[in-house]
Amino acid sequence: MDALNDAIVALNDTFWLYIIIPVLAVLSLYFTVRSKAVQIRMIPEMIRAMGGKAEIAEDGGKAISSFQAFAISAAARIGTGNIAGVATAIALGGPGAVFWMWTMGLVVGAASFVESTLAQLYKVRDKSGFRGGPAYYMLHGLRARWMGVLFAVVITVTFGFVFTAVQANTIVDAVVTSAEATGMSSNGWMQPVLGVALVALTALIIFGGVRRIAQTAELLVPFMAGLYMLLGLIIVVLNIDALPGVIAQIFSHAFGFEAIAGGGIGAAIVQGVRRGMFSNEAGLGSAPNAGATASVSHPVKQGLVQTLGVYVDTLLVCSTTAFIVLLSNPTFGDEDRGASMTQTALQANLGDWSLHLMTLIILLVAFTSVLGNYYYGESNVGFLTRSQAMRTGYKWCVLVVVFLGAIGSSDLIWNLADTTMGVMALVNLAAIAPLSAVALKLLRDYNDQREQGLDPAFTRDRLPELTGVECWEPKEPAKAEA
Repeated sequence: MDALNDAIVALNDTFWLYIIIPVLAVLSLYFTVRSKAVQIRMIPEMIRAMGGKAEIAEDGGKAISSFQAFAISAAARIGTGNIAGVATAIALGGPGAVFWMWTMGLVVGAASFVESTLAQLYKVRDKSGFRGGPAYYMLHGLRARWMGVLFAVVITVTFGFVFTAVQANTIVDAVVTSAEATGMSSNGWMQPVLGVALVALTALIIFGGVRRIAQTAELLVPFMAGLYMLLGLIIVVLNIDALPGVIAQIFSHAFGFEAIAGGGIGAAIVQGVRRGMFSNEAGLGSAPNAGATASVSHPVKQGLVQTLGVYVDTLLVCSTTAFIVLLSNPTFGDEDRGASMTQTALQANLGDWSLHLMTLIILLVAFTSVLGNYYYGESNVGFLTRSQAMRTGYKWCVLVVVFLGAIGSSDLIWNLADTTMGVMALVNLAAIAPLSAVALKLLRDYNDQREQGLDPAFTRDRLPELTGVECWEPKEPAKAEA
């Protein structure tokens, strides 16, 4: 088993270093140039677009709002990767990895804009509102159903099952660690008990449909992100004298002016880019599944909102972990990394009580990731089949995976997920490259309306050359009263 795990790790290192990262970086730079840096110049518009109100869905309930769709994607993005992944990047790549994480976050925002705008354009209606994502724009935009099927299968396995198991395992490990720190002995009974409790809580939410997932994410995501960033701010204030030195470290290591255990500037770039990309998911094709659910008046609005999610994840949440770790004067290398590195840093700054607060934070971020990951799978099962029985079967499979993840070991499945996630990214990038011209047309239409002082609204007759658009019907004129 160890040999298999080592082989998968070696494969992933080569796959990501020489294929995924270069392709994503080149395409993101291309999107940045073609859109005139939409991800930077339109930040004020992103904030404004988040306040849009949702329409009424076909079943009479309220459709998913722009902010709720943002919260669903943030629930999946803001997970243990923000806590464990960033710490691992610093351990292996040194402080310079943080700089490259920031840089990649700014660049890939353009890819996030393109994929989420396309997801909005090519979304389809369902009884509670809308659904969509890469599988849908592959089918309706590229007319390549085979490509959509491949993507739907890979994302369902990766997010719906594998990552769900990893998050469940992380929750249980954190709770057990916290319990043992108080002197309680689990003796193997705690994991299955916690697994059953986690299954029950997950079932309560996912059987309530996408609205309940959105409402839960809308409630928990701002709370957990705010609590974590507050901890980071407290640590920065307590160590304010050391802050200039830490910032100097980040920049000096980023360009190789100071050597580190991980191997200099190359290690800093690879670790920063890879972990940052894992965290913010831009270009991977996952967040558009959430973005497509929103009820907005123009596809570009949700493209902008989902791009803001990249910044919240990378520049705020990931940076919080970076400063917590770096202000504790860590040692770099393989020995101490991941979530334990962040927990150790937090304890060093705030005391033993902070271990239990970190457990609560991990529980919240991992559980909301379970919900976000579940929805990504559900949306793509809906693409593969219209059978309600299959969707119900998927729900039960997720619950089984939650329990197995709670009682199992996650090393091998996490590394396998890296591989399937890489395949998912390549398929998505191959789709958004040719379709980016459509997203840019929508951006021009949006900006033209804004220049006229209008609140942009799109109907498919505004760009009649587009095919495969199922929603966005022209509004019928109101009938005159007799």
